[in-house]
Amino acid sequence: MPVLVSGLAVVFAFVYFAVKATSQGGDIVLEPSANTSGQIQIIDRLDFNVFGQEGLFRQSSVHQFFNPTNATPPFFQVFDPSFFSVLGPNPSIRVVASNPSFEFAHEAPIWLSDTDEVTFASVDGGFPGVSDINHNNRVSKISLKDVEDAIKMAGSSPTPINVTVTKLDFPETVQMTNGGTGPLNGSLLLVNSGRGPLPPSVVLADPNPPFATRVILDNFFGRQFNSLNDVKIHPTSKKIFFTDAPYGFALQFRPSLLLPNQVYRFDQDSGSVRVVADGFNKSNGIAFSQDGKTAYVTDTAVNNGDFGLDQTAPATIYAFDVDPKSQRFLNRRVFAYADTGIPDGVQLDTNDNVYSGCGDGVQVWNSEGTLLGKFFLGSVSANMIFAGQGRLVILAEDAIYFAEIAASGFNLAH
Repeated sequence: MPVLVSGLAVVFAFVYFAVKATSQGGDIVLEPSANTSGQIQIIDRLDFNVFGQEGLFRQSSVHQFFNPTNATPPFFQVFDPSFFSVLGPNPSIRVVASNPSFEFAHEAPIWLSDTDEVTFASVDGGFPGVSDINHNNRVSKISLKDVEDAIKMAGSSPTPINVTVTKLDFPETVQMTNGGTGPLNGSLLLVNSGRGPLPPSVVLADPNPPFATRVILDNFFGRQFNSLNDVKIHPTSKKIFFTDAPYGFALQFRPSLLLPNQVYRFDQDSGSVRVVADGFNKSNGIAFSQDGKTAYVTDTAVNNGDFGLDQTAPATIYAFDVDPKSQRFLNRRVFAYADTGIPDGVQLDTNDNVYSGCGDGVQVWNSEGTLLGKFFLGSVSANMIFAGQGRLVILAEDAIYFAEIAASGFNLAH
């Protein structure tokens, strides 16, 4: 989905401090509550449970961040000791590709294990994504071999590097890609928002020249979808699940909505497509637990595209039980609410920790919904992808970050 604050040049963080009374003339002295050195920042939440009547409270969940140590991004923000099992003994995070004039790294991350590459899509709709009703967005890739070679040359310091970003020349059947997963039988599985009268679609795309594509779905019983947003393959049934959202209309590159914003199941073998969950304002990211018994869907209603922001609307991840027979999503419950921005794309690691791209980077919760920590970027991340053992590739609009950690994701290829 689109960036929360399109065209915002500077997003600043409120700095919060623990209040400590001293004997210096009876004055209140404000001091940082934690060590601010290195890439790990430990936050003791007891220090910030009370700000007091003179406290500096956040007025925006979008433009202001919770960065109590006033550390310079990127860094790992630890809220719970179990986050160290995610990070491991020597984690690092750095920029590995960037382009300040183009939001080239927005959504649809897919790791290609055979070539050790990650594909992704630029923002769909508006500058600096350079896409609108008259212009398609772009699908590109980076080589993680190039990343690791550049890191070796850079040395132990997590200094930024900038590897080559290569465009994939897909045909016009691929319009405004926003979600991706797989590979599925060697092809990228992409969902597209559509553009103008061109329909949203589910597409299989060869990541290699000549970049052949095949549209496998572009309607619900004759009606166009709104703007397909995200997609996952169910781990056991191998069926395709995708979300539909109103962002094409909200960003003025799609016509008025024809359907509710909901979650669909598509049986690519029989052609059957049906709704498995509804009741969303803006259904967005989707993911499954490794056993396929739990589904996670985000509702990003805070972001209304060109129609502005509504902080009172959901920025929420919902969890569902997946019915073993029908695969309908049952027993809807709140899993987590993102404190900054919106929870966009969702991924899980092999310990069922839940990762979501949010307004300040990537936030991580355990399977009970407890916030463990953040990959704090100080900027929006819409999605991320595990790329083998201990490697997390984070899309951050005009930059890509590479985190070396202990956690790994399970295989999304089918």
